[in-house]
Amino acid sequence: MTESVGMVSLGCAKNQVDGEMMLARLEKDGWMVKDDAALADVAIVNTCGFIQSAKQESINEILELARLKKEGRIKAIVVTGCMAERYQTELMQQLPECDAVCGIGADTDISIICHAALAGAKPEAFPEKDKLPLCGERRLLTPSYFAYLKIAEGCDNRCSYCAIPFIRGGYRSRTMESIEAEARTLVKNGAKEIILIAQDTTKYGWDIYDHKLMLPQLLRRLCKIDGLAWIRMLYCYPDYMTDELLDTMAAEPKVLSYIDLPLQHCSQHILTAMHRWGNREKLTALLAHIREKVPGVTLRTTLITGFPGETEEDFTELCEFVKEIKFDRLGCFPYSQEEGTEAAQMPNQIEDDVKQHRMELIMEDQMNRTQTAGEAMAGQVQTVLCEGWDRYAECWFGRNAAQAPDDIDGKVYFTVPKGEKKPVMGTFVRVNLTDCVDGDLVGELCPQKGE
Repeated sequence: MTESVGMVSLGCAKNQVDGEMMLARLEKDGWMVKDDAALADVAIVNTCGFIQSAKQESINEILELARLKKEGRIKAIVVTGCMAERYQTELMQQLPECDAVCGIGADTDISIICHAALAGAKPEAFPEKDKLPLCGERRLLTPSYFAYLKIAEGCDNRCSYCAIPFIRGGYRSRTMESIEAEARTLVKNGAKEIILIAQDTTKYGWDIYDHKLMLPQLLRRLCKIDGLAWIRMLYCYPDYMTDELLDTMAAEPKVLSYIDLPLQHCSQHILTAMHRWGNREKLTALLAHIREKVPGVTLRTTLITGFPGETEEDFTELCEFVKEIKFDRLGCFPYSQEEGTEAAQMPNQIEDDVKQHRMELIMEDQMNRTQTAGEAMAGQVQTVLCEGWDRYAECWFGRNAAQAPDDIDGKVYFTVPKGEKKPVMGTFVRVNLTDCVDGDLVGELCPQKGE
């Protein structure tokens, strides 16, 4: 009887791509891959270890699977990903329910590790991080019409609050040839949208192309792929937003006018302590320059509240900055004190309730802005990538060019007029917007041409 395996992949899309490569290896080695890990012999938990809330989510998932193992519904639990890499032998000691724990450098050995876990060997494997492959065959966890494409691994930025460099190692770019080849395969298999990801996408190529920022050239190369409609970039850094990149975005119709630019703060005092570039004046000028160079650009950012030493004045400046810039999309997180990072040892740590309250104030203001902007779109006709039918809302849904997947930026919900053909998942449709509800856009499918 063929042994089966399933995966719960947590955290960011970069971690998910690693998981997709592991699943492809397992399938190639003869494992039956189940979409639901709870129905498999071996359940793999591909963990996130970035901040406390993500670690707790990983632990909760392991404990839930342990309950299923106790009931005899699964046979073994294998833990991998960032939390496994970060805590290594501590995980097996603290969570004896695990049957195997392996770091990111052991991804290529996942089949051997799963067999050993089933046999009761309790393997623990932590090879060097750079053994994590940059590319390989994947069994997508996304629908076929879009896919993430990891263009680099690791990070050299050394932000004082971030554990990623010692979890993932230094920055390693893939070659343009390997990225293009993978993109062509994804498009051949149905991908209409490709989303470029790395810990820092804008730094792509610096390490392997003679200290040159090669993202613009990569984008121009990918734009030549027939059948690819949308190219989206996530995780850009303000340090490397060059005019060449902005000009490429403005000139290439396939490159979406969407920039995910995590700024974290605007106070120079806080940014200096974070080891990040800029201050309010420089960031304001940069964002104005981006909007000038790429008309109609969707600007998304991420902020941190309650960083050590953040005063009321710092927070007030941040609130004023957010109101002034009017970001199209914004995520905000209370600072997480991560052991091993420089910021964790800093004086003037902020109380949890203060951090949380400041985050809530930022997000409440942003939600109001998102709702107002959505309501103002009534009457517009937008191109939407149809993603399926929502049986609860009893309508279709999808995303426009300003909305990244996985509920990052919300959805477009739309009805189909009587007599019109139902849309097909993974195709582009035209939707006439009529309203905005809780930040999600609402509309009606436009009549099909020639019908």
